Amino acid sequence: MNHIQSIDQLRLEVSATSSRAHKSRLGQFMTPLSTARFMAGLFDAKRGGVCRLLDPGAGIGSLASAFLNRCAEGSLSFETVIVDAYEVDTVLHTHLNQVLAGYHESCDLSYRIIGGDFVERAVVDLKHDRGCDFTHAILNPPYKKISATGGERLLLRQVGIEAVNLYSGFVALALTRVQPGGEVVAIIPRSWCNGPYYRPFREFLFARAALTHIHVFESRNRAFKDDGVLQETIIVRLVKNGQQGDVAISVSSDDQFTDIRTYCHPFSRVVQPGDDQRFVHIPTLHAVSELDADSAAFPCSLEDFRVGVCTGPVVDFRLKASLRAMPEHGAVPLLYANHLTTGAVVWPLDGGKKPNAIMVDADSQKWLLPMGTYAVTKRFSSKEEKRRVVATVIDATRLQDCALIGFENHLNVFYSGTRKDKAGLSPALAHGLAVYLNSTAVDDHLRRFSGHTQVNATDLRVLPYPNQKALLALGAWSMKMGVVTQAEIDAAITRLIIGANRT
Repeated sequence: MNHIQSIDQLRLEVSATSSRAHKSRLGQFMTPLSTARFMAGLFDAKRGGVCRLLDPGAGIGSLASAFLNRCAEGSLSFETVIVDAYEVDTVLHTHLNQVLAGYHESCDLSYRIIGGDFVERAVVDLKHDRGCDFTHAILNPPYKKISATGGERLLLRQVGIEAVNLYSGFVALALTRVQPGGEVVAIIPRSWCNGPYYRPFREFLFARAALTHIHVFESRNRAFKDDGVLQETIIVRLVKNGQQGDVAISVSSDDQFTDIRTYCHPFSRVVQPGDDQRFVHIPTLHAVSELDADSAAFPCSLEDFRVGVCTGPVVDFRLKASLRAMPEHGAVPLLYANHLTTGAVVWPLDGGKKPNAIMVDADSQKWLLPMGTYAVTKRFSSKEEKRRVVATVIDATRLQDCALIGFENHLNVFYSGTRKDKAGLSPALAHGLAVYLNSTAVDDHLRRFSGHTQVNATDLRVLPYPNQKALLALGAWSMKMGVVTQAEIDAAITRLIIGANRT
């Protein structure tokens, strides 16, 4: 067994002896050999000069060793390599030292193992303008949320970094500490690509670096399968102060990279011009989606016809005293995702674990919506569902004769009016939205955009939509048909596209 393979065996042994609580507390998930090698292979082949490699959150040294292995094999060749390996878990320092020391004979190598908190040490170094000349950074940062008033959040703000998770803070710090032209390769969750909370991180990143490569795993539970991690992860390569050009998008089914496919896309397809949110789309096929290619058929936003979408306002654990297992006097319907099955509403549900109603009282009333017709989608799709979005029309007047209705937090609700003055939709518009949202074109677009099984109100809000006339026509057709198949929905959307392109 060669040195790098023995390191992967060591990773498995160390991971097996670390408790889940310990790994969760540190956000610690070690990088498998195959992934580490792929990441190291993303660095440009360079020769000569001094390499200064930053490995924050080094663990036992899997990533650094994959980089040094490239140096030993000759695909990376430097006069000398200097490694700064940060690791907060001192239990791993002995292993880390053994791993790095194993490359002394094959590389002109010097290294430091640095304990303590990387964020704290990096912030101090940045404030004193030292230690910012790394040529390369390779990292698998901790996956751990940080509170709005937490120490890490306040430290990062001192150097102009706004982060809601340690992984984004680590990447931002690594990017800051490499010199112009320096490369950063990181494996991180996909969550930073969209959503408002990560907007400051996206703005920070694109102001300082070119995004040159994104790798996607089709199976979201394979990248860290040995640790049982279900978080969808991607690998990114950044070049500090680089000129932004096309972005390479590679895809593999799992972490063995045996079936890797790579496509090249203009940056304008990854981050759309004029998008002030700087959302990152990841097209995983060479062809564009119908929603991207046929903008004439989908020229509108929801705001154009005074429609909004929100997360279901009722957070049940905050309103426990108001919940009721079944309808009773003074209570109104409360809909959960489990009330929506195969495009229909089943309410109330007997013998279910979730309540069916909520009392209208001082605590709950402001979280309830007027009785009416709404288009609703689940925020989370199950493994059994073929589409990311499953839209259902809720005709609340058929549920119960009352003035209000409750939607639980795991639903997205389309409504008319404003955020402060929500109301139901016209039946034709609600049905038209449901047809469009249930189309394969929307499913394909969302898979390229968000990639994960969670579809939030923000994801739906930024979708391109047909105009109101087209949606009303789709709705009238759907109401006349009664039950429509997937093939019929897709055929209707195709007719819409063809008609728009003829005008």
